[in-house]
Amino acid sequence: MSVLSRRVLIAGASASVAMLGLAGCASTPTRLTDVDPAYRRADVPYATREPRGTIVVDPLHHYLYHVEGGGQARRYGIAVGGEGFGWSGVAMVHSKQEWPDWYPTKEILERHPELTAGLKELQGGQGVPGGPDSPLGARALYLWQGNKDTLYRIHGTNEPWKIGSNVSSGCIRMINDDVIDLYDRVGISTKVVVLASNVG
Repeated sequence: MSVLSRRVLIAGASASVAMLGLAGCASTPTRLTDVDPAYRRADVPYATREPRGTIVVDPLHHYLYHVEGGGQARRYGIAVGGEGFGWSGVAMVHSKQEWPDWYPTKEILERHPELTAGLKELQGGQGVPGGPDSPLGARALYLWQGNKDTLYRIHGTNEPWKIGSNVSSGCIRMINDDVIDLYDRVGISTKVVVLASNVG
C-alpha cells in the first residue's frame, strides 16, 4: 500500500470515527437503559393555553411537549445543542424529512476539521447523506416564521445517553424512537412554541 493511499485511508477512518462521535451509531437500537428515566417518553398532565397539537419546547428543563388537550401532553426528553439555546419564539413546522442529509456549518468544520474527509458532494453541497451515519438521526422537523427559516431544527440523535443534557452542537435532539413518534403525530404548519432558556 502506498504512503498516499494509507494517508487517505487513515483520514477517512478518522472522519468516520469523528462523525460517530457526533452522531453515534444509528443502526444500534435505543435501549431504554441508555436514557435517564426522568427523560423517557410519557403522557403527563400539562397545563397550557396552547391548543391541541401544538409542540412546546422547554430547553431549560430538557423537555418537549406535544399538547394532547384536556390538560394532557406527551412529554419527550431532549438534549439541547448550542443552537437550541440561541432562539425562542413561535414558529411552525415548514417541512419534515425522514433520514435527512446533514450539512455541517462552517463553525462545526472549524471545530472539527477532520470531518471534511468524510463529507460527500450532495445536492445541497458537502455533507453526510441521510441514513445511519447522519448526525440528524431518523427524522427532522424544520421550523419557519412566515417565509423565513429560523434555522431551528428538532431532530433525532444516536446518542441517547445525552438526553437531558446540553450538548456542543445541534438544536433540539431526541432519541430516534421519540422523534419518529413525534414526526408521525404532527403535520406541516404545526405550531411550535420555543420557550426562552435564559441561558447564554
